Amino acid sequence: MTTTVPRLRPSLRTKAPGVAAERTLWDAGLQAVVGVDEVGRGSWAGPLTVGAAVIPRDSRIYKVRDSKQLTEGEREAMFDRIAGWVERWAVGHATAHECDALGMSEAQRLATDRALDGLGVEVEHVLVDGKWDFVGRGNTTTLVRGDATSLSIAAASILAKVTRDRIMRGHADAYPWYSFESNKGYPCPRHRAALQAIGPSTLHRKTWAFMPALVWTGVPECRPAPETLALF
Repeated sequence: MTTTVPRLRPSLRTKAPGVAAERTLWDAGLQAVVGVDEVGRGSWAGPLTVGAAVIPRDSRIYKVRDSKQLTEGEREAMFDRIAGWVERWAVGHATAHECDALGMSEAQRLATDRALDGLGVEVEHVLVDGKWDFVGRGNTTTLVRGDATSLSIAAASILAKVTRDRIMRGHADAYPWYSFESNKGYPCPRHRAALQAIGPSTLHRKTWAFMPALVWTGVPECRPAPETLALF
């Protein structure tokens, strides 16, 4: 069943991402130009997720925006439309355990490698939102506010966000105390209260900075080994 994409709110109608960055690379003869964005970096639980998207040169799709500008319903409505429009897309994850063991920087690179490898094509250039090249393959352009200005990054941001949200909603029944269906693993008062009452689940990043501040009730606090601390 096709979901009807809602009309854009007035505040978003003049904020469409473009293809200026992509076109510069296309005009230079590159074909596999990939937009990349991550979600879940600030979450207390669940995976760190990276989306990767290759958009077509000769067609456009409307109503794509940075995933943070859209409501959950708007993102869900756009997901299938974007997935059917892009030439290739993939999502890679780093688990909570991998985030604990590797630290955020290395976990982000791992999730990115999985996303790019999942495209099934030789990646010629990557467009990344922000100032930090977490791809590390030597073929990256970083774009400040790239998720708002680059169509391929914006598409990747929605694909990543919806995929991760669905994963966290899928865990909600097994871990009802943490309200994953609403907070998706991110900080909120109810999530903090559950952690203070019963401690973390297997989905939580147990080395994150918020953990030592919690009142633990019979659950041993997990601290990383000294060599792991050096990665943070």
